[in-house]
Amino acid sequence: MAKILLLYHGIYGHTRKICEAIAEELERQGLASDLDEIANAAAARPEAYETVVIGAAIRNGKHNPLVIEFIRNNLDLLEARRSAFFSVNLVARKPEKNTAETNPYVKAFLERSPWKPGLVGVFAGNLDYQRYTFMDRHIIRFIMTLTGGPTDLHTKVEFTDWERVRRFAGQVRDLACSAPV
Repeated sequence: MAKILLLYHGIYGHTRKICEAIAEELERQGLASDLDEIANAAAARPEAYETVVIGAAIRNGKHNPLVIEFIRNNLDLLEARRSAFFSVNLVARKPEKNTAETNPYVKAFLERSPWKPGLVGVFAGNLDYQRYTFMDRHIIRFIMTLTGGPTDLHTKVEFTDWERVRRFAGQVRDLACSAPV
């Protein structure tokens, strides 16, 4: 049976929630997976897995430098395994920006990254102004103003398409069960 590691970096817990949904769907389809924060990746021993999936959230327009650092430090390992990447961002709430080819954050990430994952996904996150720090609340509100999103500071809405997350898990399953790299 394929061994799958789900690594994530998030800010407010939604990327982990998406990883948990992927893990549940993989389990439902008969595959085991483990998940951990990318900051704990060394302890998770990614070299023990045949498939590695990295999920990363956007904060202030960028993926966390820890994600790129992990990729650079583990490029040989990632290239020797089946691998996938997904991004979680609010821009993906728009249908014209919810694919790897159309999402500006994913496109920028793939251009910057030396790693070329075998599968790439993008999911809309959630917007919960009350959970954010004062600074994040106002930065995100400004971005929402520019992009036509909700600006009421009491807004709490989840934009994630969970069916899309389940389909991605199925693609991860197909990737994990494919011929070795």
